[in-house]
Amino acid sequence: MWCNNCNIETNDSICPLCGAQTIEDLPVEIYWCDHCHTPIIQTASQADKGTCPLCKGKTKYMTADLRPVFPEERLLVELLLKKEPHQYIENSVWASNNRYYIDGKSISIPNGLYQNVDTDKIAELLHQYQSENTYKFFDKHMATFVSANRDRLNYLIDEAHNFIRKAAKNFPEERIVLSFSGGKDSTVTADLAVKALSNPSLVHIFGNTTLEFPSTIEYAQRFRDNHPDAIFQVAKNDDQNFYDVCEDIGPPARMMRWCCSMFKTGPITRVINSLYRSQQILTFYGIRKSESVSRSKYNRIEDSADAVKIQQQTVASPIFFWKDIDIWLYIIAENVDFNDAYRLGYDRVGCWCCPNNNQRAQFLSKIYMPEQSRKWRNFLLEFAEKIGKPDPEVYVDTGKWKARQGGNGLASASDVKIRFTNCTAEDHAKIYRLVRPFDDELIGMFVPFGRVAPELGRKLLREVVVLDHKTKIPILSLQPFSQDGYEYAVKVRTMNVADHDDLQRMVGYQIRKFNACRKCLKCESLCRAGAITISSFGYFIDPEKCVHCKACMTAKYLDGGCMMDKYLRTK
Repeated sequence: MWCNNCNIETNDSICPLCGAQTIEDLPVEIYWCDHCHTPIIQTASQADKGTCPLCKGKTKYMTADLRPVFPEERLLVELLLKKEPHQYIENSVWASNNRYYIDGKSISIPNGLYQNVDTDKIAELLHQYQSENTYKFFDKHMATFVSANRDRLNYLIDEAHNFIRKAAKNFPEERIVLSFSGGKDSTVTADLAVKALSNPSLVHIFGNTTLEFPSTIEYAQRFRDNHPDAIFQVAKNDDQNFYDVCEDIGPPARMMRWCCSMFKTGPITRVINSLYRSQQILTFYGIRKSESVSRSKYNRIEDSADAVKIQQQTVASPIFFWKDIDIWLYIIAENVDFNDAYRLGYDRVGCWCCPNNNQRAQFLSKIYMPEQSRKWRNFLLEFAEKIGKPDPEVYVDTGKWKARQGGNGLASASDVKIRFTNCTAEDHAKIYRLVRPFDDELIGMFVPFGRVAPELGRKLLREVVVLDHKTKIPILSLQPFSQDGYEYAVKVRTMNVADHDDLQRMVGYQIRKFNACRKCLKCESLCRAGAITISSFGYFIDPEKCVHCKACMTAKYLDGGCMMDKYLRTK
């Protein structure tokens, strides 16, 4: 159960804190009506469970979740199963993962089929038979589906609208943002929020990762054209090239998705900072509990620093408890335009080369994005050879590259290793190796410790002193240094503190950041004060904005003080 007033989960039908009635988060089950040829969405507590609301006949359990199969994907399924083209054109066709349902009867397509099929031949056949395809029967089945699940739809809309209004009541409408990815979930969330708040002029931020499906870019433009009153902002990282970064630190993997910070969260943070500076905003996200284990641990309203990637926002998720079939029920019933990639058979729309994509998504990309797919596979083969894999084709084609961890085999891996020696001439001083000369960028990375005061240092030694931001007492001394074995080095001495080791640990984090920064933009997203700017000119912390919270060099938020430590660490 969930209380909209207190934003907490509870086992009771009445909230123990405020006494309000809670909403159900009960498992949804999909039943099938053979007479009406349609799925029925039902919950465990439903009184008429097992009965079709249209014909009143008995229904049978089908699956936990479901999505419609559009005519484009239906034709593809027919070709994969070596059926006559359009054999199922009049049938009601649905899918759940790799299992398809033809008028309620299941057919499974094994992953091996996606790996071994001739995609060029399939693409040729799709082109040949697509002109004969029709939506006539599909639309008829969808009308029945909506009619049979009208009560479910009304419940979803009413509950989501109430949640949105309550979440928004403490924020002026100019500080309400809709996170728009071009996927079905963010599309539905945006539509719900605009209708619930009766405001078509809300800010929409589209994160163009530069790795979007062509249909996503087309849909974003179509959305923009169809919603002229919306304030539509595009967040895009024009400073980085995805393939260049992959060449340097390796392709993203399931547990090392550096691309999210660099090409999505970071650029979105920049747009938010430009619009709102350090003001707290409310962002409606299309996050759903059923999507993944990690998302199931989120709260429906989240503002904790641990859970929110962009620190100056409170995140609210109106569709948090919805299933896939609920999303499609809303889209079809409300006649909401959506990304055409779903018509082709993609069940998720994000970066087309994401390591989290399944075999079917990769197969579809070979058909509909052949040039990009070949280019990506060739890069992965070259990468596998570079890091010494004995059989690059097996490493790539079996998806082992998705499970890689760390920077083994990469020259850039040495940048995250903190190399230092203890100074023999001074207590509490360490000499750190740098990969480039001591400069103002390195000095600026010590702003979170306190006031940087070069005027207090010894001029001949180019010493810079850092004063504690509260006591104004010197706690750090920085000094460029010559050290055998290090081409570039800095000596850092700690003083006037109780725990010299703890302070030196955070110093090491900043040294690592200086040596290894790849402009992933994670630090920009962490900074609530908007004090950090990362650009082609370097890493800059504005001393006028910095509040010395040290979040940017705390292991709780940045393991090892820099995201690159996770991506480039070696065993």
